[in-house]
Amino acid sequence: LAKSPGSYGLVSPMPAANMLFFFLLETSPGVAEVTFVEKEPAERHTIISWEQKNACILPEDLKNFYLMTDGFQMTWSVKTDDTPMPLGSMVINSVSKLCRLGGSSMYALPNAPTLADLEDDTDEEDNGDKSEKPHFDSRSLIFELDSCNGNGKVCLVYKHAKPVVSPDTEIWFLDRALYWHFLTKTFTAYYRLLITHLGLPQWQYAFTSYGVSPQAKQWFSLYKPITINTALLSEEADSFVNKLDPNKVFKSKNKTPVIKKKPLSQPAGSQKTYTSMTSSKTSSPAGNSSRK
Repeated sequence: LAKSPGSYGLVSPMPAANMLFFFLLETSPGVAEVTFVEKEPAERHTIISWEQKNACILPEDLKNFYLMTDGFQMTWSVKTDDTPMPLGSMVINSVSKLCRLGGSSMYALPNAPTLADLEDDTDEEDNGDKSEKPHFDSRSLIFELDSCNGNGKVCLVYKHAKPVVSPDTEIWFLDRALYWHFLTKTFTAYYRLLITHLGLPQWQYAFTSYGVSPQAKQWFSLYKPITINTALLSEEADSFVNKLDPNKVFKSKNKTPVIKKKPLSQPAGSQKTYTSMTSSKTSSPAGNSSRK
């Protein structure tokens, strides 16, 4: 995101970068059906209307992004048994879909619970983050950038909305258990994270204390993001990766000679009984033959 030198016009390195990323992703092994949805730039009056409606100013880098393209959407699949299976998804909502999260809806029932009701239960809890977490009530303004295919929500957060809305914003991830996790301070930094993680499923959980699921770790090991922390894959690797070394499994082993043990000496009484039984058995066939 940059301005051309010596002018106030906005150049758009984004489409060129998208096409390069599109080509690199399409040539990756096993990747099929890479789809990039081209969108027209947002009108300036549309952005101004959004700011007036929500009583806040969009951060400069996000505003420049919308002036180049009204949202972003790229998906890709992998081939399994010659059948494409959707896997990667990179989405940034358009200005019209940059909706506020936690605000009361005009269609909601008067006594219906809202997200703001959770503040009484979670206000005193330590979320493990050094920075203050966002609030669902009027203390913060939260807008949804990406629904993450139902795995959570990536949000643009104005953490201080009282007495006036502060222009400082951050990008946070809200998981399915409604816990907040800090991602980046700027939209530009988040856009780089989105691209470098290839839109892999649940990649946002790599920035949580509990990490991604075992299934997501398998995809991470196949399509390793550029900035992935290798400790994420090496930690507890035996619990989700089946390691099989054919050289060790099928390696011929030298047979150890079997040592025959001498029979234990038996008491004299039992030995006499055993010899008498064997002698009677051997004598019986001889008696039968003499009768014949």
